Amino acid sequence: MNSPHQAGGSARIEHLTTSGVFELDGGSWEVENNVWLVGDDREVVVIDAAHDAEAVLAAIGDRTLRAILCTHAHNDHINAAPALAAATGAPVHLHPADEVLWKLTHPTHPPGRHLAHGDEITVAGVRLTVIHTPGHAPGAVCFYVPELGTVFTGDTLFNGGPGATGRSYSDFDTLVTSIRDRLLTLPDRTAVLTGHGDSTLIGAEAKSIDDLLAGPR
Repeated sequence: MNSPHQAGGSARIEHLTTSGVFELDGGSWEVENNVWLVGDDREVVVIDAAHDAEAVLAAIGDRTLRAILCTHAHNDHINAAPALAAATGAPVHLHPADEVLWKLTHPTHPPGRHLAHGDEITVAGVRLTVIHTPGHAPGAVCFYVPELGTVFTGDTLFNGGPGATGRSYSDFDTLVTSIRDRLLTLPDRTAVLTGHGDSTLIGAEAKSIDDLLAGPR
C-alpha cells in the first residue's frame, strides 16, 4: 500500500492499487484500479472495493470499517465488495440507479444501503458528501471531502477529461453535464482522486473539458 496521499487533522487518505479484469458488453480488459481509504487510526471507509478483498483487509488492519462506498457498479469497482462486507460486517453503499449493473456481477448479493445526492457519510471527523454524477453509469457518484480538499471521482472524471461512455448504460452528454454542473463548481485546487490512473485538480480538468467541448465531436 502506498503512503497516505493527503492528511488533514487526524483523518487521512490512503491509496491501494489492485489488478483484475473489467468485463462489460461481452468484452474483457485487464485493468488496475485505485482503492481509496479515508479515516484515521481507529476507523475507515473504503471507496471502491476492487478485485482483491484480502489486500483491502490488510490495508484496513485492525481498524473498524464503517462503510464500503461504491462510485458505480462496473464489476472492476465492486467485485470484492461482498467478500469485504462479509469479513467486516460493513454495509455496501450504492446509488440505486446502478443496481442494474450491480446485478450483472452479484445477482444474489444486493448492496446493503442506497446512496442519494447530498447524503453525507462521516468518518474520523470528516464528511464525505455524495454527488450524483450520471453519465459513465446511471448511478455513478463522487464523494467530496471538503475538510481534505478532495473529491473521489471513480470513472466520472480522470486526469485528462471525462470517463468513457461507449458502453451500455452510459451517455456522453449526460456525463459532461454532470461534470460541468456538479464537479467543476468545486474549488479549483480540489484534488481529484480517480478510479484509475493519476490524480489531478479540478482547475486542470475544467480546462480539459473546455478543450473537449471546443473540438470536434
